[in-house]
Amino acid sequence: MRDFWVSCGHHLLDRNAGGGLVVTDEFLKAYFARPELMPPEDACAVELRLHRELLAHPRRPVSAGELAALADADARENWNFVLAFRDLLLRHSTLEGAYLELVRSGSISLPPLFINQLIHVILRNALDGCDDPFVVRAAELFFRPQRIMLHEQSLLLGDEEVIGGLKMTPVLSLMSMLGAATETQIDVLDDGNAEHYWHRCDQFDMGLDLTVGKPGRVALAQAMTRWISHLLGIEVVIEPLTELRDAKLTWYVGLDSEATAIGDRLWRGEGLDDQTAGRVLALFRLTFTDTAVVADVLEREPVYLIMAMTSGLNLRMKPQNLLTGLPIKRLEAVS
Repeated sequence: MRDFWVSCGHHLLDRNAGGGLVVTDEFLKAYFARPELMPPEDACAVELRLHRELLAHPRRPVSAGELAALADADARENWNFVLAFRDLLLRHSTLEGAYLELVRSGSISLPPLFINQLIHVILRNALDGCDDPFVVRAAELFFRPQRIMLHEQSLLLGDEEVIGGLKMTPVLSLMSMLGAATETQIDVLDDGNAEHYWHRCDQFDMGLDLTVGKPGRVALAQAMTRWISHLLGIEVVIEPLTELRDAKLTWYVGLDSEATAIGDRLWRGEGLDDQTAGRVLALFRLTFTDTAVVADVLEREPVYLIMAMTSGLNLRMKPQNLLTGLPIKRLEAVS
């Protein structure tokens, strides 16, 4: 069985009988050992003691007064965030349950770093046993912001952090064959290099082809299916569409903020100008295997999923929308 995404720390966690991830002292210690929490040489005695004791006893209670006694304001902020995250995990029997509480609350006060790391490790659990590199690469969209790279008729995605300040259309493996010239090259996942993904997966440096007819869209649909099944315990079928024509938009889910705004306009019967319509990256149709879980308002109509990029050619997927936006009668975490 393939191992992947070791950097998420899944090997530091336990699993309960239901398959959910159970927090361990080792997993918590990994957070307390992060560079931003390592006290500098001139740290106050309170911070030095706090760090030392939490590394030894990561579940140790920390009072508000103890945090207020930290001399450095940045240190207080960092510790407030990491301890809020720790306490969220400790309140629940599984990480999946903690994540669902967070997204159901409608008010996420933790920095995106913590949310994305939680998605990362839960998704690793949901994809356990998956041996399809296209599905695993597509799943990176859930927790890694992407940069859109348009080239002729191809729709290519690269990791935003990896691409950084590169030109808008960097050379990818398929582009290099067309004679494009640049100093930086990013390999787009394809049948020829797919096997290399496994030893590079923690580098997040391979591109994904989301062009119609390519494996990327089907792979993303499969990743979303696994995510919903794992966290909500319901089975769905998700299929990519080439266009949304003559569809009754009874229910839709925006997979990102841009897509939600576009869906709102379509639901109100408003037309889309060419610029806005051009930001739509992908469309999917979701149907429920068991219609008994579907809210009565939907009857037997499908759910449409919309994915869009920003005007700056970025994609920031919100996988929580797949959990909170579906018209179902109940939400159940893996227990």
